[in-house]
Formats: sequence, C-alpha cells, structure tokens
Amino acid sequence: MAEEASKPIIVLVRPQLGENIGKAARAMLNFGLTEMRIVNPRDGWPNPSAGPAAAGADFVLDQAKIYDTAAEAVADCEHVYATTVRKRGVTKPVVGADGAARLMHANPGRHAVLFGREASGLETEDVALARHILTVPINPEFGSLNLAQAVILVAYEWSRIGRELAEDPTGLVQPTAEEETLPPAPQDELEGLIGHFEKLLEPRGYFLPPSRREATARTLRSVLTKPGWNHLEVRTLRGILSTLEREPRNLD
Repeated sequence: MAEEASKPIIVLVRPQLGENIGKAARAMLNFGLTEMRIVNPRDGWPNPSAGPAAAGADFVLDQAKIYDTAAEAVADCEHVYATTVRKRGVTKPVVGADGAARLMHANPGRHAVLFGREASGLETEDVALARHILTVPINPEFGSLNLAQAVILVAYEWSRIGRELAEDPTGLVQPTAEEETLPPAPQDELEGLIGHFEKLLEPRGYFLPPSRREATARTLRSVLTKPGWNHLEVRTLRGILSTLEREPRNLD
C-alpha cells in the first residue's frame, strides 16, 4: 500500500469519450501508474469504448473510481496539480511536468493531477483546487494535446525523475538492443584484414605513386581500425575479399 501511495493519481475531470479514457489508462500503465479517478464522465461509466482503447490496461479501468465533483476526487490528497495552458484568473505557482515530478518524489502525501475535458480543459473552479498549475512548453501556433498525450507526458516525467533519483518503485527498464554486442576482434585478426586489403589493392596500383604509399597505407589502416569490428565482422569482410579474389563464376 505504501508503494501505491507514493504514485500520483490521475484524475480525469468530465472526460467526453470512452476511447480517450482507455488511451489515458494505457499511457498510465506504460509508466507504472495505476490509480485513475474519473469525475462525472459524459457518457457514464463503465464505458464500452474504453476497454479496447486501453490495449491491455484493463486493470487500471477496472479499479477506476467515479466521483461527482473534482473536489471529492482529490479530497484525500495533500498535493494537487491542475494541467492547463491558462491560469484563468487564478494565481498559482506554475511548474513544468519535470518540476511537478520532482515535487511528487520529494514531498510525502498523496499527489493528484487534474486533466480537463477534451474540448475545453479544466474549469476555473477545478483549477482553484490545485496548489500548482502544471503546464509544458508547446508550439504557440498549435497548442493542441489530446488527453492521452497530456497524461503520458506527466507519467513519463514522473517515471524519469524517479529513475534519476533512484527511487522509482515501478521497476521500469530501458528496452535492450536485440543484437548481441560482441567485443572488438583481437589485433591479430584486424592485422589479417588489413593485410588482406593490401594484398588485393597492391597489384591494382592503389598505393601509387610510391612516394605516397606509406601515407596511403596509414590512412587505410585508420579507416579499418576506427569501427572496432568484432571477430564476426572481420570474418565477414575477409570472406568478401576472398570472394573478390576468385575468378568470376559463369552463371549462365
């Protein structure tokens, strides 16, 4: 229970579309958030359109709590953030998503983030509940974020700051590369590759004029040593060179 209490609560205030509620749940679970509260959803609850849009985050939807007002939804929270691009006549400290995330990790108690309806955002009375206004820098020519995008920004920053502070309770991990990383080839294999190139290039006049041979060979060595080939890559290049050495096959 203590671990869950350390996570911010996502509060959707008067959301209009079930699909957006589902997508918000998906965004939350991607970054380890599980507690959703919904205030007076336009189409009632449960909403049959929310589940498919959640794409597997049904757990978040199943335990979502419904409230009549935003004030009731955050009554047990010590820290409330209102996501809005406008202060709407209410003077509050303004923080970005990263700043809010740092406050969430630094201050004990329940933290709740209010998100307004898709068409018009939060009402003035909703913003008045908050201790901070949460906003993000955005293109002034196009300031349109959908509900799930706004949720994922907040959830991601909470997760990122948690990892930075080494106190992230979600155990999130960075996906690893599919390719296995092999160590660089030993020097003797690299020398064999360089020698193989020189053997093929010498009779074709690559190192002419003779006065430039040393510098040209040095540049070739630099090119071949810079990538840090592993032994499989060296073998592949040697195989290519060996193929080029052979007489062309008659493919007719």
